[in-house]
Amino acid sequence: MEAQTFLYFLISSILLTLAPGPDNLYLLTKSLSEGAKSGIILSAGLISGIIFHTLLVMIGVAALIQSSPLALNLLKYFGATYLLFLAFNAFRSSGEMKLSRADSKKSFIALYRRGVLMNLLNPKVLLFFLAFLPQFVNLSDTSASFQIAVLGLTFAIQGFIIFSLIAICAGRLRKFIIKNKNLGKIFGTIEGSVLTLIALALIFT
Repeated sequence: MEAQTFLYFLISSILLTLAPGPDNLYLLTKSLSEGAKSGIILSAGLISGIIFHTLLVMIGVAALIQSSPLALNLLKYFGATYLLFLAFNAFRSSGEMKLSRADSKKSFIALYRRGVLMNLLNPKVLLFFLAFLPQFVNLSDTSASFQIAVLGLTFAIQGFIIFSLIAICAGRLRKFIIKNKNLGKIFGTIEGSVLTLIALALIFT
């Protein structure tokens, strides 16, 4: 792979990651409500999903899923159902929610798992990688799979760095608003609304 091609890919990846999207918005909301550490854990989960999608592109499973409307629809509706379930829990607990850190190991594992599932169950992410990564790879080359792996890992690393910075910035902002007792309920409602909008976008897009 030429250095110039890799540079184009890196710049494109950074711009795409910085572009406002559901992952960024949900990460921002979660970091504001629970702190930077929770946001970083969620980021790690989202990035783990990206690595898995890259593997699917490498071995050709992504192309098979794309060619099957049934498989795509099943993945889409299952993912939307999961997001709506999370939204329901967020709305239900919004009245009791407090701006406290999720410091327990169990909470961090649940946050990480949520990030992974949110990414894995989103067929739009899979189709994006299927369309995006091969543009920077010579598919006739014998090392095409290795190049896709390098690009996917690069995307994941820069994504984790940017997501973590978002979480840290939101965590610092949180210190200025934590004294407001009503914000717990507000953030619970915002989290539920964000998850609902992501689910609806997944269904109707």
